[in-house]
Amino acid sequence: MSDFNSQVIAEFRENGGTVTTAGFGRSLVLVHHVGARSGTERVTPLVPVRDGADTWLIAASKAGAPDNPDWYHNLLAHPDVEIETPDDGTVAVHVTELTGADRDAAWERFKEMSDGFRSYEEKTDRVIPVLALRRR
Repeated sequence: MSDFNSQVIAEFRENGGTVTTAGFGRSLVLVHHVGARSGTERVTPLVPVRDGADTWLIAASKAGAPDNPDWYHNLLAHPDVEIETPDDGTVAVHVTELTGADRDAAWERFKEMSDGFRSYEEKTDRVIPVLALRRR
């Protein structure tokens, strides 16, 4: 997966946020995060749902795996990060986890956007977390 992510990140940066690989187009953000235990800086490409001018929602789906992705834990441990966006450039954000009805409504938006998210939910027993990245 890291080779794929590296390719996507490079293409995103070389083409001003446009990624033709896997048909992503301009639908990705690059989320910078720091390892919760290692302290290593990382970048992960993710598909967000935009929630107004200053908020991006991301789902910790991990393609329906039984556990949450590492970046999820990293963002909770170090919630002040930056994202690279196709339209807004680099943006400083603060991360919070959505809960209850807010999480459920946000998750529905992901499933409406892509059948892939619906299939991830069907593959796992866990509740897939949704995080809000709000401009600082």
